[in-house]
Formats: sequence, structure tokens, C-alpha cells
Amino acid sequence: MDGIPQSGSYTLSQHVFQIFPTVILRCVTPQKAGDSMNIGIVGAGKVGFSFGRLLAEKGVRISGYYSRNSDSAREAAEFTNSGHYTDLGKLIEDSDAIFITVPDNAITEVYRQVAEFEIQDKYICHCSGACTAEEAFPGIHAQGAYAISIHLLFPISSKYNCWRELAGAFFCVEGDAQAVEVFVSLLRGLGLQVQTISPESKAQYHLSCALASNFVCALVQRSAELLGGCGFSQTDALHALAPLMRSNLAHVIEHGAVSALTGPIERGDTQTVQKHLSCLTERNDRQLYALLGLEQVKMAQEKHPEQDYGTLAALLNREKEQNE
Repeated sequence: MDGIPQSGSYTLSQHVFQIFPTVILRCVTPQKAGDSMNIGIVGAGKVGFSFGRLLAEKGVRISGYYSRNSDSAREAAEFTNSGHYTDLGKLIEDSDAIFITVPDNAITEVYRQVAEFEIQDKYICHCSGACTAEEAFPGIHAQGAYAISIHLLFPISSKYNCWRELAGAFFCVEGDAQAVEVFVSLLRGLGLQVQTISPESKAQYHLSCALASNFVCALVQRSAELLGGCGFSQTDALHALAPLMRSNLAHVIEHGAVSALTGPIERGDTQTVQKHLSCLTERNDRQLYALLGLEQVKMAQEKHPEQDYGTLAALLNREKEQNE
């Protein structure tokens, strides 16, 4: 056919996609989106490794990796059986989508480097849970490109092993409507769980993730320290807490947080709560206990609407106010 390259990795579907992007975005099937899209990844850290490997294992074509650290890019390319690029412009040229998988504070800086090249009709994606696609990619629409954010709702602690667990995670997507449409179809077509969110809710979304993950680490650390005061070593404290935490989390997941709630506050045991407070000598600790305790009171009242938690709530409120 005249005007259509017939060699290399360039396909007829890619050519049509570039000529009629809006039309194809409206009618492309998930399978065809996965078959026809080449994804290039800038940044070869834990997220780049893990997300790239998951996509590659599910049949999505990874063009390859570019990184300031060429050795990391080479290693990621080998890990995903893709290409190692030392030329950012060449990676962009070979890719329909560019995933920028660098730390949050470097995303916009890296995007500006990407935007020095021809990115019209390409998808530019970051994987931050905190900033929106529009915030991260200033001026992208003037470049004729599409902005999207895909956050993996999963704590990626290892660049070599976590990809195996990502299939069970949620992928939370926000950005330009056309880009969202394509990537939601692509990810769902791969059998992944997807949730779209609005840019306006991004900060609240990330707060929710932090409370359920990062803040739990802080609570566990404080619990282990308190056990240390009872004679436990740090290692034994964590081992002792593990069955308690695992069992509780399993009940929360299966039945919901309200149904899983147990303990002195759920029982309305004011005397035990007073003993707990007497163990806490630091003002911040007492206030934290009171604030979390009041949240438990709300849950307990929902679980046992017939029970009176007024005395317990008054105690915790006084403690909160005294330590503000």
C-alpha cells in the first residue's frame, strides 16, 4: 500500500492509529489495544521493573528501557526481554506510550526531557499515587499528547519479585478521557482490577492508601516498642504480633472493619482503656490513642447500636482535649 512502511516493527494498525487516533480510541478492543501498543519505560527502579515485567508476561510489547543509569536500564531490559536504550529519543520514536517510572519529585523534570522530542499522539504516563496526570505533565496538550496516571495500589518492595503479586492489585487510573478509555480497556483485557478516579480526588485517594499502609507500619513499630518494655526483643515482638495482625487483617478483608472490631473499646471496657492511658507517658502517644479510640467508638456504636458508649467517649474526648 502506498505510503505505509512494510518493514521493521511498524504495523498497519499503528499507521491507522496515528492517522485516526480518536476513531480508533473509540472502537479498539482490549485485545487489539494490547497487541498493537508498544510501551517504553523511562526509569529502571522497582516500579519500572515490576510493572514492565507484569505487562510483558501478559503479552504487552515493551519497547524497552531508558534510564540515567544505563546499567539499570540494561538489567531491566533483560528482566523483561525488551530493549536497552541509550538514546531517549529513539525509545520515544519506537513507542506508542511512555511510562515515566521515576520518584515523584523527578516526574515533571523527566517529562520535560521527554517533551523535547516528538510526542504528538503518544500517551505519557506516570505511576504516582499523589499527583495528577495534569500536574505532572505541564503543557502536554499543546504537544498533542495524552496524559495519564496509573497507580499500582501495592507496596512494591522488590524490583525482582513483586511483579508476581501485582496481578491481584488494583490499578487506579486518571487522566485525559481518551487515554483513560484505552488503558482501562487494556488493563481489564489483561485480567487486572481497575478503578478510575477523578483528578480532584487524587490527594484523598493517596491519603487513604497511606493510612492503610504507611501508617500501619508506624503503629506496628510503636506496638513493638511497647512490647520491648515488657522484655521482648525487637525480633520476638514482631513474631509475637504477626499472628494477631494476620488474623485481624483476614477478618477485616472477609467481613469488613466494623464486624472485625474487637478489644476493650468494642466491649465498652472503660477500666481497661484507663489502664492503657496510664501506660502512655508521652503527650503525643496519649493523644494518638484518644483519636484512634474515638474512631473505634464510632465503629463500635455501629456494630452494637443498643450499647451505650457515652462514658467511654467522654473519657477519650477529655484525653484528646487535654493533649492538644
